[in-house]
Amino acid sequence: VTKTPSTQTLADHMDGDGGSVTGDDGRTESPNEAALLALMETTGYSMVQENGQRKFGGPPPGWDGPPPPRGCEVFVGKIPRDMYEDELVPVFERAGRIYEFRLMMEFSGENRGYAFVMYTTREAAQRSIHLLDNHEIRPGKFIGVCVSLDNCRLFIGSIPKDKTKEEILVEMRKVTEGVVDVIVYPSATDKTKNRGFAFVEYDSHKAAAMARRKLIPGTFQLWGHTIQVDWAEPEKDVDEETMLRVRVLYVRNLMMTTTEETLRQEFSRFKPGTVERVKKLTDYAFVHYHSREDAVTALHLMNGALIDGATIEVTLAKPVSKEGGRRFGNRGYVGNSNLVGPYGDVSSTGNFLFQGREDGGMMGGGK
Repeated sequence: VTKTPSTQTLADHMDGDGGSVTGDDGRTESPNEAALLALMETTGYSMVQENGQRKFGGPPPGWDGPPPPRGCEVFVGKIPRDMYEDELVPVFERAGRIYEFRLMMEFSGENRGYAFVMYTTREAAQRSIHLLDNHEIRPGKFIGVCVSLDNCRLFIGSIPKDKTKEEILVEMRKVTEGVVDVIVYPSATDKTKNRGFAFVEYDSHKAAAMARRKLIPGTFQLWGHTIQVDWAEPEKDVDEETMLRVRVLYVRNLMMTTTEETLRQEFSRFKPGTVERVKKLTDYAFVHYHSREDAVTALHLMNGALIDGATIEVTLAKPVSKEGGRRFGNRGYVGNSNLVGPYGDVSSTGNFLFQGREDGGMMGGGK
């Protein structure tokens, strides 16, 4: 491990008689160093403390290749403040092999009550949620475990509606670092204007967090407007096997005047009779096909097509689980925008639920 003033291996500050461990800044480390060192020796994992967190592994011994993909990390909350890796790691290893365990630390040496556990597979992460969410870690102490999403997008509100994507991108790159893209949605009634907000995508969660910290006070202005800033809410991942069965398309950026009949005609032009049904809500719609193959063909043919003067965007709709669909059953679908703003209705930029007729009609709206 390369050591810097903010990065030390646990053993660096272990005194000779196995007493307390202190950081370079005088901070007291965990009071159970012997147990932590024994854990490292037994497992072969390294342990490093840096920037208010202690990292166990990352990568684990013998790991070759890139880190695990998105969806392999879980968030753990309500951890007793005097509980450390020597107790926590064996519990979480029940679900599968751990790639990295990050425990958030206080200056005093106590933990901050939460941690992030990255497994080597998505299956292990899901198993840990099933096994350990609401697990009684100590008598009367129950931890919470859920999926951790590495969010790289910010919601920026109160942007002048006459600004283009290019203008917003240039401005955001002036005031923050790591900007990869800006996502802007045209007004439902005037496609030449934006809706007064945008989503800014950064090259890492750290870059997004730094940008949010800089912009969040509420006094930051763009073009003379005090902007609103918060995390964009990412949609939940849907497993690949489920997505391979989807035969519903999500269509965005429609004119308000475009009818369901027009959509039915346009989306079945390549093969008449292939569309099962269409449901349009304001400026977006869901188009159901009788077969998956026809849905995929239509996706490639229609994405970027012009309907009633508007260039439309088409993606596969994402099914919503019973939990995600709340009271609406398990035939719900969500629009693939990936993003929801925290400031009220964002119309077709949000995650929209759609129910089949068998489940009591349709519903559209932001999360």
